[in-house]
Amino acid sequence: MIVAALHVAPERKAPMQAVERIECEAGTGVVGDRYFGTRHRHVSVQSLEELAEAAEARGAPVPAGDTRRTVTVDTGRVPTTPGARIRLGDVELEVVRKAAPCRVMETSVGPGAARAMHERGGAICRVLNSGAVEVGAPVSW
Repeated sequence: MIVAALHVAPERKAPMQAVERIECEAGTGVVGDRYFGTRHRHVSVQSLEELAEAAEARGAPVPAGDTRRTVTVDTGRVPTTPGARIRLGDVELEVVRKAAPCRVMETSVGPGAARAMHERGGAICRVLNSGAVEVGAPVSW
C-alpha cells in the first residue's frame, strides 16, 4: 500500500489543492491545512478502493480531491476504529473516528455523493509524531 494522493485546503470551503508532500506536526496536524491546530481533526485518510465502490454506488466518478480528504491511499479499507494506528512513511496517526461524508460533497462531487460515501469515507486521525509524508510513501495499519 502507498500514498496515492495528498490534498490540502488553506481555509474552510477553499478548494482542495493537490500536493506532492505534506508536513505533519505532532498534536497539531498538517502545516498549511485548514484543520492545523485543531484538537483532534488533524488528517483524514481515504482509499481509492473505497472511492471506486462509492463511484459504482453513485453511478458517477468520485474524485479523490473532491471528497475533502487529506490523504488517499491506493488500496485497502481504511481502519475506522478509534485508537487504530495508521503509518504513512515515518508518520504515525491514531484514528479518532470514522469520517462522515460532509454536505459539501454534494457540491464538490455532485448529487448523491454523500450517500455513496456512507461507510466508505475513511477515517479522521490525529498526528502522533512529526514528519513529512510524500506521494508514494509506504502505508501500513
